[in-house]
Amino acid sequence: MSGTTTSRRLPAAGAVAALSLLLCSLPPAPAAADATARASTVDVSTAAQLRSALAAAQPGQTIRLAPGVYHGSFVTQRPGTAAAPITLTGPADAVLVNDGPSGSAPSCPVPTAGWDSGYGIWLYGAPYWRLTGFTVRDSKKGIVLDRSPHVVVDGVSVHHVDDEAVHFRRSSSDGVIRNSRISHTGLAQPGYGEGVYIGSAGSNWGCHGDSGGADRSDRVQVLGNRFGPSIAAEHIDVKEGTFDGVIRGNAFDGTGISGQNSADSWVDVKGNGYLIEGNTGTVAEPAVFANGYETHNPSTSPSFPNGCGNVWRDNVSDLGGLGGYAVYVTSTSKCAGDPNVVHASNTVTGALKGLTNIAVTP
Repeated sequence: MSGTTTSRRLPAAGAVAALSLLLCSLPPAPAAADATARASTVDVSTAAQLRSALAAAQPGQTIRLAPGVYHGSFVTQRPGTAAAPITLTGPADAVLVNDGPSGSAPSCPVPTAGWDSGYGIWLYGAPYWRLTGFTVRDSKKGIVLDRSPHVVVDGVSVHHVDDEAVHFRRSSSDGVIRNSRISHTGLAQPGYGEGVYIGSAGSNWGCHGDSGGADRSDRVQVLGNRFGPSIAAEHIDVKEGTFDGVIRGNAFDGTGISGQNSADSWVDVKGNGYLIEGNTGTVAEPAVFANGYETHNPSTSPSFPNGCGNVWRDNVSDLGGLGGYAVYVTSTSKCAGDPNVVHASNTVTGALKGLTNIAVTP
Protein backbone atom coordinates (compact mmCIF):
# COMPACT_ATOMS: atom_id res chain seq x y z
CA MET A 1 0.00 0.00 0.00
CA SER A 2 1.35 3.35 -0.92
CA GLY A 3 1.91 5.85 1.95
CA THR A 4 -0.29 8.90 2.44
CA THR A 5 0.65 12.27 3.82
CA THR A 6 -1.47 14.75 5.75
CA SER A 7 -0.96 18.44 6.18
CA ARG A 8 -2.22 20.83 8.84
CA ARG A 9 -4.21 23.70 7.51
CA LEU A 10 -3.40 27.05 9.09
CA PRO A 11 -6.38 29.02 10.49
CA ALA A 12 -7.82 31.61 8.24
CA ALA A 13 -7.10 35.24 9.05
CA GLY A 14 -10.68 35.72 10.27
CA ALA A 15 -10.36 32.83 12.70
CA VAL A 16 -7.13 34.25 14.07
CA ALA A 17 -8.80 37.58 14.66
CA ALA A 18 -11.73 35.92 16.41
CA LEU A 19 -9.40 33.93 18.64
CA SER A 20 -7.48 37.08 19.56
CA LEU A 21 -10.71 38.88 20.40
CA LEU A 22 -11.79 35.98 22.62
CA LEU A 23 -8.50 35.96 24.50
CA CYS A 24 -8.67 39.71 25.06
CA SER A 25 -12.18 39.46 26.46
CA LEU A 26 -11.27 36.86 29.07
CA PRO A 27 -10.89 38.12 32.67
CA PRO A 28 -7.32 38.83 33.76
CA ALA A 29 -5.32 36.11 35.36
CA PRO A 30 -5.21 36.25 39.18
CA ALA A 31 -1.82 37.93 39.20
CA ALA A 32 -3.06 40.69 36.90
CA ALA A 33 -6.22 41.15 38.99
CA ASP A 34 -4.14 41.44 42.15
CA ALA A 35 -1.96 44.07 40.51
CA THR A 36 -5.05 46.07 39.58
CA ALA A 37 -6.33 45.87 43.17
CA ARG A 38 -2.98 46.98 44.53
CA ALA A 39 -2.94 49.93 42.15
CA SER A 40 -6.19 51.21 43.71
CA THR A 41 -4.63 51.39 47.18
CA VAL A 42 -2.20 54.17 48.09
CA ASP A 43 -0.11 53.47 51.18
CA VAL A 44 1.16 56.52 53.05
CA SER A 45 3.45 56.86 56.04
CA THR A 46 4.35 60.57 56.07
CA ALA A 47 2.39 63.81 56.23
CA ALA A 48 3.69 64.84 52.79
CA GLN A 49 2.54 61.56 51.27
CA LEU A 50 -0.89 61.96 52.86
CA ARG A 51 -1.29 65.50 51.50
CA SER A 52 -0.35 64.32 48.02
CA ALA A 53 -2.73 61.37 48.19
CA LEU A 54 -5.64 63.56 49.33
CA ALA A 55 -4.96 66.04 46.53
CA ALA A 56 -4.92 63.33 43.85
CA ALA A 57 -7.55 60.91 45.15
CA GLN A 58 -9.70 59.15 42.55
CA PRO A 59 -13.09 57.42 42.83
CA GLY A 60 -12.72 53.89 44.13
CA GLN A 61 -9.30 54.52 45.63
CA THR A 62 -8.24 53.64 49.17
CA ILE A 63 -5.66 55.75 51.01
CA ARG A 64 -4.17 53.59 53.75
CA LEU A 65 -2.40 55.18 56.70
CA ALA A 66 0.50 53.46 58.40
CA PRO A 67 0.71 53.79 62.19
CA GLY A 68 2.30 57.05 63.28
CA VAL A 69 1.55 60.72 63.95
CA TYR A 70 0.82 62.93 60.93
CA HIS A 71 1.32 66.64 61.63
CA GLY A 72 -0.12 69.30 59.33
CA SER A 73 -3.12 70.48 57.37
CA PHE A 74 -5.03 67.69 55.63
CA VAL A 75 -7.75 68.71 53.19
CA THR A 76 -9.28 67.24 50.05
CA GLN A 77 -11.62 68.55 47.39
CA ARG A 78 -11.70 65.32 45.38
CA PRO A 79 -15.16 63.72 45.01
CA GLY A 80 -15.92 60.04 45.09
CA THR A 81 -19.05 58.59 43.53
CA ALA A 82 -21.92 56.43 44.78
CA ALA A 83 -20.52 53.45 42.89
CA ALA A 84 -16.90 54.17 43.77
CA PRO A 85 -16.43 56.04 47.06
CA ILE A 86 -12.97 57.07 48.22
CA THR A 87 -11.67 55.61 51.47
CA LEU A 88 -9.20 57.04 53.98
CA THR A 89 -8.40 54.33 56.48
CA GLY A 90 -5.88 53.46 59.14
CA PRO A 91 -5.50 51.89 62.56
CA ALA A 92 -6.25 53.78 65.77
CA ASP A 93 -2.54 54.55 66.17
CA ALA A 94 -2.53 56.44 62.88
CA VAL A 95 -3.09 59.91 64.33
CA LEU A 96 -3.82 63.18 62.51
CA VAL A 97 -2.70 66.33 64.36
CA ASN A 98 -3.11 69.88 63.09
CA ASP A 99 -1.13 72.42 65.06
CA GLY A 100 -2.72 75.36 63.16
CA PRO A 101 -4.55 77.53 62.47
CA SER A 102 -2.25 80.02 60.82
CA GLY A 103 -2.38 82.70 58.17
CA SER A 104 -5.23 85.06 57.34
CA ALA A 105 -8.59 83.32 57.50
CA PRO A 106 -11.13 84.00 54.73
CA SER A 107 -14.45 85.50 55.80
CA CYS A 108 -16.11 82.12 55.21
CA PRO A 109 -13.94 79.03 55.57
CA VAL A 110 -12.76 77.71 52.20
CA PRO A 111 -9.47 75.99 51.40
CA THR A 112 -7.17 78.93 50.75
CA ALA A 113 -3.47 79.02 49.95
CA GLY A 114 -1.48 80.32 52.89
CA TRP A 115 -4.21 79.63 55.44
CA ASP A 116 -4.31 76.61 57.71
CA SER A 117 -7.80 75.97 59.09
CA GLY A 118 -6.55 74.00 62.06
CA TYR A 119 -8.96 71.16 61.21
CA GLY A 120 -7.71 67.62 61.70
CA ILE A 121 -9.19 66.45 58.38
CA TRP A 122 -11.31 68.65 56.10
CA LEU A 123 -13.48 67.47 53.22
CA TYR A 124 -14.64 70.36 51.05
CA GLY A 125 -16.84 69.58 48.06
CA ALA A 126 -15.84 65.95 48.50
CA PRO A 127 -18.89 63.67 48.57
CA TYR A 128 -18.83 59.89 48.88
CA TRP A 129 -15.87 59.38 51.16
CA ARG A 130 -15.32 56.74 53.85
CA LEU A 131 -13.21 57.76 56.86
CA THR A 132 -12.41 54.71 58.95
CA GLY A 133 -10.35 53.59 61.91
CA PHE A 134 -7.85 56.38 62.51
CA THR A 135 -7.58 59.03 65.25
CA VAL A 136 -7.76 62.84 65.20
CA ARG A 137 -6.48 64.84 68.16
CA ASP A 138 -4.77 68.10 69.19
CA SER A 139 -6.48 70.16 66.48
CA LYS A 140 -8.75 73.20 66.45
CA LYS A 141 -11.64 71.10 65.10
CA GLY A 142 -11.59 67.37 64.47
CA ILE A 143 -13.38 66.29 61.26
CA VAL A 144 -15.14 68.96 59.18
CA LEU A 145 -17.35 68.17 56.19
CA ASP A 146 -18.35 71.08 53.92
CA ARG A 147 -20.51 70.50 50.83
CA SER A 148 -19.69 66.84 51.20
CA PRO A 149 -22.83 64.68 51.27
CA HIS A 150 -22.85 60.88 51.54
CA VAL A 151 -19.78 60.66 53.76
CA VAL A 152 -19.43 57.78 56.24
CA VAL A 153 -17.27 58.21 59.35
CA ASP A 154 -16.80 54.77 60.88
CA GLY A 155 -14.78 53.61 63.86
CA VAL A 156 -12.74 56.77 64.29
CA SER A 157 -11.57 58.38 67.53
CA VAL A 158 -11.61 62.16 68.00
CA HIS A 159 -10.37 63.63 71.26
CA HIS A 160 -8.56 66.59 72.79
CA VAL A 161 -9.70 69.20 70.27
CA ASP A 162 -10.21 72.91 70.89
CA ASP A 163 -13.77 73.13 69.53
CA GLU A 164 -16.18 70.52 68.10
CA ALA A 165 -15.13 67.00 67.17
CA VAL A 166 -17.17 66.25 64.01
CA HIS A 167 -19.15 68.80 62.00
CA PHE A 168 -21.56 68.07 59.11
CA ARG A 169 -21.77 71.55 57.56
CA ARG A 170 -22.82 73.38 54.37
CA SER A 171 -25.48 70.89 53.29
CA SER A 172 -23.37 67.81 53.96
CA SER A 173 -26.50 65.67 53.88
CA ASP A 174 -27.02 61.90 54.04
CA GLY A 175 -23.90 61.37 56.12
CA VAL A 176 -23.27 58.76 58.81
CA ILE A 177 -21.06 58.63 61.87
CA ARG A 178 -21.02 55.26 63.56
CA ASN A 179 -19.03 53.06 65.93
CA SER A 180 -16.79 56.00 66.85
CA ARG A 181 -15.43 57.44 70.10
CA ILE A 182 -15.49 61.16 70.98
CA SER A 183 -14.18 62.78 74.17
CA HIS A 184 -12.33 65.81 75.55
CA THR A 185 -13.67 68.57 73.33
CA GLY A 186 -13.97 72.32 73.90
CA LEU A 187 -10.49 72.65 75.34
CA ALA A 188 -10.21 76.25 74.12
CA GLN A 189 -13.89 77.30 74.04
CA PRO A 190 -15.98 75.08 76.32
CA GLY A 191 -19.28 76.44 75.02
CA TYR A 192 -18.31 75.41 71.47
CA GLY A 193 -16.99 71.94 72.19
CA GLU A 194 -19.78 69.80 70.70
CA GLY A 195 -19.23 66.12 69.98
CA VAL A 196 -21.21 65.94 66.72
CA TYR A 197 -22.55 69.16 65.20
CA ILE A 198 -25.20 68.86 62.49
CA GLY A 199 -25.87 71.93 60.32
CA SER A 200 -25.28 75.55 61.30
CA ALA A 201 -26.93 78.12 63.50
CA GLY A 202 -29.22 80.51 61.62
CA SER A 203 -26.80 83.33 62.36
CA ASN A 204 -24.22 81.50 60.22
CA TRP A 205 -26.42 80.69 57.24
CA GLY A 206 -24.88 83.59 55.34
CA CYS A 207 -21.67 81.55 55.21
CA HIS A 208 -22.90 78.00 55.50
CA GLY A 209 -26.44 78.12 54.13
CA ASP A 210 -27.63 76.71 50.83
CA SER A 211 -28.10 79.61 48.37
CA GLY A 212 -28.72 82.01 51.22
CA GLY A 213 -31.12 79.70 53.03
CA ALA A 214 -30.61 77.08 55.68
CA ASP A 215 -27.66 74.77 56.03
CA ARG A 216 -29.49 71.65 54.81
CA SER A 217 -27.29 68.97 56.30
CA ASP A 218 -30.31 66.68 56.31
CA ARG A 219 -30.74 62.98 57.06
CA VAL A 220 -27.50 62.61 59.00
CA GLN A 221 -27.34 59.43 61.09
CA VAL A 222 -25.45 59.15 64.38
CA LEU A 223 -25.29 55.46 65.24
CA GLY A 224 -23.68 53.40 67.98
CA ASN A 225 -21.05 55.90 69.11
CA ARG A 226 -19.53 56.48 72.55
CA PHE A 227 -19.54 60.10 73.73
CA GLY A 228 -17.62 61.46 76.69
CA PRO A 229 -16.37 62.10 79.20
CA SER A 230 -15.23 65.71 79.05
CA ILE A 231 -17.30 66.86 76.09
CA ALA A 232 -17.72 70.46 77.15
CA ALA A 233 -20.82 71.29 75.10
CA GLU A 234 -23.67 69.08 73.84
CA HIS A 235 -22.72 65.61 72.75
CA ILE A 236 -24.92 66.13 69.69
CA ASP A 237 -26.12 69.57 68.59
CA VAL A 238 -28.81 69.41 65.90
CA LYS A 239 -29.14 72.86 64.37
CA GLU A 240 -32.22 74.58 63.02
CA GLY A 241 -33.03 74.07 59.36
CA THR A 242 -31.98 70.41 59.27
CA PHE A 243 -34.43 67.54 58.81
CA ASP A 244 -35.02 63.83 59.26
CA GLY A 245 -31.88 62.54 60.95
CA VAL A 246 -31.48 59.50 63.19
CA ILE A 247 -29.71 59.35 66.57
CA ARG A 248 -29.67 55.70 67.62
CA GLY A 249 -27.80 53.37 69.94
CA ASN A 250 -25.31 55.88 71.31
CA ALA A 251 -23.82 55.98 74.83
CA PHE A 252 -23.56 59.43 76.44
CA ASP A 253 -21.32 60.14 79.45
CA GLY A 254 -22.12 63.72 80.43
CA THR A 255 -19.33 64.10 82.98
CA GLY A 256 -17.62 67.39 82.17
CA ILE A 257 -20.44 69.23 80.37
CA SER A 258 -19.63 72.88 81.03
CA GLY A 259 -23.00 74.64 80.93
CA GLN A 260 -21.43 77.46 78.94
CA ASN A 261 -23.32 78.94 75.98
CA SER A 262 -26.41 76.93 77.03
CA ALA A 263 -24.46 73.68 76.65
CA ASP A 264 -26.18 71.68 79.36
CA SER A 265 -27.65 68.50 77.81
CA TRP A 266 -26.56 65.40 75.94
CA VAL A 267 -28.56 66.28 72.84
CA ASP A 268 -30.08 69.62 71.78
CA VAL A 269 -32.56 69.28 68.92
CA LYS A 270 -33.45 72.41 66.95
CA GLY A 271 -34.06 70.50 63.72
CA ASN A 272 -37.21 68.71 62.59
CA GLY A 273 -38.25 65.11 62.18
CA TYR A 274 -35.41 63.42 64.03
CA LEU A 275 -35.74 59.94 65.49
CA ILE A 276 -33.90 59.59 68.81
CA GLU A 277 -34.03 56.01 70.00
CA GLY A 278 -32.19 53.32 71.90
CA ASN A 279 -29.61 55.64 73.44
CA THR A 280 -28.17 55.39 76.96
CA GLY A 281 -27.19 58.48 78.91
CA THR A 282 -25.46 59.04 82.25
CA VAL A 283 -24.03 62.09 83.98
CA ALA A 284 -21.97 62.72 87.09
CA GLU A 285 -20.16 65.64 88.67
CA PRO A 286 -18.42 67.73 87.62
CA ALA A 287 -21.11 68.75 85.16
CA VAL A 288 -23.52 71.65 84.68
CA PHE A 289 -26.55 69.72 83.53
CA ALA A 290 -30.12 70.83 82.94
CA ASN A 291 -31.86 67.99 81.04
CA GLY A 292 -30.89 64.90 79.11
CA TYR A 293 -32.46 65.92 75.79
CA GLU A 294 -33.85 69.33 74.90
CA THR A 295 -35.67 70.97 72.01
CA HIS A 296 -35.48 74.63 71.02
CA ASN A 297 -37.34 76.61 68.39
CA PRO A 298 -35.25 79.38 66.80
CA SER A 299 -37.31 81.59 64.51
CA THR A 300 -35.08 81.69 61.45
CA SER A 301 -37.38 80.79 58.56
CA PRO A 302 -40.80 82.08 57.54
CA SER A 303 -41.52 78.80 55.72
CA PHE A 304 -41.18 76.30 58.55
CA PRO A 305 -40.85 76.21 62.35
CA ASN A 306 -37.84 74.61 64.00
CA GLY A 307 -37.52 72.00 66.72
CA CYS A 308 -40.70 70.10 65.75
CA GLY A 309 -41.79 66.60 64.84
CA ASN A 310 -39.03 64.80 66.72
CA VAL A 311 -39.61 61.40 68.32
CA TRP A 312 -38.01 59.80 71.40
CA ARG A 313 -38.38 56.11 72.17
CA ASP A 314 -36.52 53.35 74.03
CA ASN A 315 -33.94 55.71 75.55
CA VAL A 316 -32.49 54.96 78.99
CA SER A 317 -31.49 58.03 81.02
CA ASP A 318 -29.76 58.33 84.38
CA LEU A 319 -29.59 62.00 85.34
CA GLY A 320 -27.57 61.32 88.50
CA GLY A 321 -29.61 63.76 90.56
CA LEU A 322 -28.24 66.63 88.46
CA GLY A 323 -30.88 67.14 85.75
CA GLY A 324 -34.56 67.96 85.67
CA TYR A 325 -36.13 65.95 82.85
CA ALA A 326 -34.87 63.20 80.59
CA VAL A 327 -36.61 64.97 77.67
CA TYR A 328 -37.50 68.66 77.97
CA VAL A 329 -39.66 70.04 75.15
CA THR A 330 -39.90 73.83 74.85
CA SER A 331 -42.59 75.99 73.26
CA THR A 332 -45.11 73.29 72.38
CA SER A 333 -47.34 75.93 70.78
CA LYS A 334 -44.75 76.52 68.04
CA CYS A 335 -45.08 72.88 66.99
CA ALA A 336 -48.85 72.56 67.21
CA GLY A 337 -49.06 71.20 63.67
CA ASP A 338 -46.10 68.85 64.05
CA PRO A 339 -45.63 68.06 67.73
CA ASN A 340 -42.68 66.39 69.38
CA VAL A 341 -43.44 62.92 70.75
CA VAL A 342 -42.01 61.20 73.83
CA HIS A 343 -43.00 57.53 74.06
CA ALA A 344 -43.57 55.63 77.28
CA SER A 345 -40.79 53.21 76.30
CA ASN A 346 -38.25 55.82 77.49
CA THR A 347 -37.08 55.36 81.08
CA VAL A 348 -35.35 57.65 83.55
CA THR A 349 -33.68 57.44 86.95
CA GLY A 350 -32.06 60.15 89.07
CA ALA A 351 -34.24 62.92 87.59
CA LEU A 352 -35.16 65.94 89.70
CA LYS A 353 -38.48 66.36 87.82
CA GLY A 354 -39.25 63.26 85.78
CA LEU A 355 -39.30 61.74 82.32
CA THR A 356 -40.64 64.72 80.37
CA ASN A 357 -42.63 67.93 80.68
CA ILE A 358 -45.17 66.95 78.00
CA ALA A 359 -47.80 64.23 77.84
CA VAL A 360 -46.30 60.78 77.27
CA THR A 361 -47.39 58.84 74.20
CA PRO A 362 -47.91 55.05 74.63
